[in-house]
Amino acid sequence: MNAAAIRPVDRAGQTQSTADLFLIFVGANIVATTFQVGASLVPSFSLRTAIALIAAGSVAGSALVAALAALGPRLRVPSVIAARPALGITGAGLVAVVLYVSNFAWIAINNLIAGSACARAAATWLGPALSKVEGPAAASPTAWAIALGIAATFIVWRGPRAVARADRVAVPLMLAVGVALTVACIGAVRASGAAQPSPTGGLTWWRGLDIVIGYQVSWILMFADYSRYTRSARGSAVAVFVGLAATSVWMMPLGAIAAQAAGSSDPGAMLEHVGLGAAGAVLLALATLTTNFVNIYMSSLAWKSLMPRAHDGSVVWSIGLVGTALGAVPGVWLEQYTNFMVILGALLIPVGGILIAHYYLRQVVVDEAFVAELYDASGPFRGVLLPGMAAWTAGAAAYFLAGSAGGTIPAFAVSVLVYWVGSRFFDSRHHLSL
Repeated sequence: MNAAAIRPVDRAGQTQSTADLFLIFVGANIVATTFQVGASLVPSFSLRTAIALIAAGSVAGSALVAALAALGPRLRVPSVIAARPALGITGAGLVAVVLYVSNFAWIAINNLIAGSACARAAATWLGPALSKVEGPAAASPTAWAIALGIAATFIVWRGPRAVARADRVAVPLMLAVGVALTVACIGAVRASGAAQPSPTGGLTWWRGLDIVIGYQVSWILMFADYSRYTRSARGSAVAVFVGLAATSVWMMPLGAIAAQAAGSSDPGAMLEHVGLGAAGAVLLALATLTTNFVNIYMSSLAWKSLMPRAHDGSVVWSIGLVGTALGAVPGVWLEQYTNFMVILGALLIPVGGILIAHYYLRQVVVDEAFVAELYDASGPFRGVLLPGMAAWTAGAAAYFLAGSAGGTIPAFAVSVLVYWVGSRFFDSRHHLSL
């Protein structure tokens, strides 16, 4: 497997096990940003309400991603290529741009959070020894962020098999630390007893659900990127659903508990307050690596779909290093985290609705001729296909117009309906050649 290959996978190359696919999604979703979703709900909701929102949103968002993941073994192409029959080659290119740009933010945020936690833990471990060294790199958040970014980029450059091998080591370690974090958070709840701060409001119940679902569907544009290497469609769907839903239902409530206990939504402070500073730093470091494996890989595929002749290694290293550089710059990445989730939900939920409508409601026949047409710049999917783009626009508009009433259901329903109606009146010959 090449690090950023966008051509169809040979059927003989579909050797990835569903267990490895499961580990990839588990590794991607056990990360500081998952904690951050739970923490972002605490100011507006009680702990019990936040957990209910997390459960509902995690299941709904994971189900949408998993339904599309089942297409990977059938199509054997990356997600941005699989979107071409519904949106057109140029329209799918817009999806690739969204994916490419948003992943720089994810890479930077992950490196920044993990770097901060590792630097704090290093200062605690080494203590006075660091004070005798001028400018100690071990206590520098920037140095840790850069090191983690380079490490993740190197592993992705080595290809999906290297990622799978790394996940086999990292994910079990993360699960072990996750258990320790669970015990620590339960202890924090018991220590606080019934004295829990009252929610101050700010988000409606439906908007809170949007945030959780928005986080889950942020993975929607990788639905086929890894599952295309797996032979079983049903196994892929189950692996993706369980990998995403289980980790979110487990980790998001811990973020809510830790944020409530610490009185802060900063992941490093949250972990330190529940008595898991050192182990928490290990968790965040491993989680950053496994999540950025996926972020770099997804961006590489997006760029290669736009510039097929680009060299795999150059694409992977440029993406990893740019994201790493952004994470090394001090800033306020987490201040707009909730708004970021809302924007991603508005952009990606309609894409999910369109692809569900195209591949399931229309019951598209997938054969070798269909797959070949996905790469034909002069074929039936050239340019921008009007039904898909109209559905994407309408779904995003419905999401924003719904406002605090909750945009997930309106966006999904409108995108499915508009695409279904549009595709019945306009076939693939109705396009704009841009």
